[in-house]
Amino acid sequence: MTAAAPVKTEYEAVIGLETHCQLSTETKIFSTSSTVFGADPNTHIDPVVMGMPGVLPVLNQRVLEYAVKAGLALNCEIAPYSKFDRKQYFYPDLPKNYQISQFDLPIAEHGWLEIELEDKKTKAVTRKRIGITRLHMEEDAGKLVHGGSSLSGSTYSLVDFNRAGVPLIEIVSEPDLRSGQEAAEYAQELRRIVRYLGVSDGNMQEGSLRCDVNISVRPVGREQFGTKVEIKNMNSFSAIQKAIEYEIERQIAAVEAGEPIYQETRLWEEGNQRTISMRLKEGSSDYRYFPEPDLPPIEVSVAQREAWREALPELPAQKRIRYETKMGLSAYDARVLADDRTIAEYFDATVAADADPKLAANWITQDIAAYLNNEKLTIDQIGLKPEMLAEMVQLISKGTINNKVGKEMLPELLTQGGSPAAIVEAKGLSQISDPEQITAIIDEVLAANPDELAKYRAGKKKLQGFFVGQIMKQTNGRVDPKLTNQLLMPKLNAEP
Repeated sequence: MTAAAPVKTEYEAVIGLETHCQLSTETKIFSTSSTVFGADPNTHIDPVVMGMPGVLPVLNQRVLEYAVKAGLALNCEIAPYSKFDRKQYFYPDLPKNYQISQFDLPIAEHGWLEIELEDKKTKAVTRKRIGITRLHMEEDAGKLVHGGSSLSGSTYSLVDFNRAGVPLIEIVSEPDLRSGQEAAEYAQELRRIVRYLGVSDGNMQEGSLRCDVNISVRPVGREQFGTKVEIKNMNSFSAIQKAIEYEIERQIAAVEAGEPIYQETRLWEEGNQRTISMRLKEGSSDYRYFPEPDLPPIEVSVAQREAWREALPELPAQKRIRYETKMGLSAYDARVLADDRTIAEYFDATVAADADPKLAANWITQDIAAYLNNEKLTIDQIGLKPEMLAEMVQLISKGTINNKVGKEMLPELLTQGGSPAAIVEAKGLSQISDPEQITAIIDEVLAANPDELAKYRAGKKKLQGFFVGQIMKQTNGRVDPKLTNQLLMPKLNAEP
């Protein structure tokens, strides 16, 4: 009797993200030094940043406003009473040797955001709610730059304190994510939200948005979590997804081989597409938190909280739902339009000027988007204003011009602006829609191409496109294509 094959264990990943988001304030969280990125090293510093004796931090009120707005946008409960804490952090990039953060009483807790996941094969979109454990305020550390060569023995490290004291919010998710795709989409949605709010530029290349991933694996059906590993050093959404996918495979292979998983911090090596061990993970006891003695507690009144809530814009998820349910757009178009607030506002203004939503969406997501990408521009830098795009869409909808004429006009409109109707009038670009005029043009084209007509009638039906092209050429693309085909086909198929 043949022994039954062993049942293969299926595993699932349990993933949570810790996201550090630099706030777009002009000055630092506890001092008046500038937060502008890219300045010469160690020029945006002051005695507070450097932790000099006798200086006292003062909370930047804009930081509190931005933190509360972010918490509200993430459906969090805003704490009426919170405080700052000292986090002992002995590292060269923090001159005070501690970081001012929030520990047990953060400004916001118990929130959520919804992500959308697209099936690449079916294009179907599903939604999943990801819990937010907490959002708290803290100061950023400086930046270490390592150089030299270990082979020659001439290694060195330099420190730039310009980033020290830049305000951060740290957003900690619940362990609700299960794949690299989900984690990458969560991070992207988070960036959309902070950009919509105007509280951060979310630029990962400049370090304005930094995500650390906590990941473990467990057999499917088991409630107990596996040993958690943290991954750092990911500067793009694709890197987040790839690092998670690699780490899932690494941990599963280790478990099945009977090897231990250590609670550690690992780095993502982009060049080698792998994670490597950096250090064993510290616990909260290692930081020895205690209440910050130089800052008073924070109290947010109900009136202030609600005033900030009223100031929130329509958020990306709300826009996507409105575009799909009220304007009839596809999930794809809704996602593209809502991804950037300036593009979404441009689209909304175009529709408000009586443009057909679907036609307006097509122009913005295709031709205009291609131009913006090629020219490295944002949509508020082009000459074509929303009202004028609406005017062009209306000309097409009414049959005054066709899409071909619209595409020919577009480069001039994008660079110089102006009225599409005025251009049509001045250049005589209005569409030819008179059946008698079109019939006469068709007859001229057929008479001028007897050989092609004979070949078509002999069975080369692809030559229909040739005749349409000749008609378009003769009319400079102004003829109504739909009506042209309706009038052309009977003549092509007529008995000679």
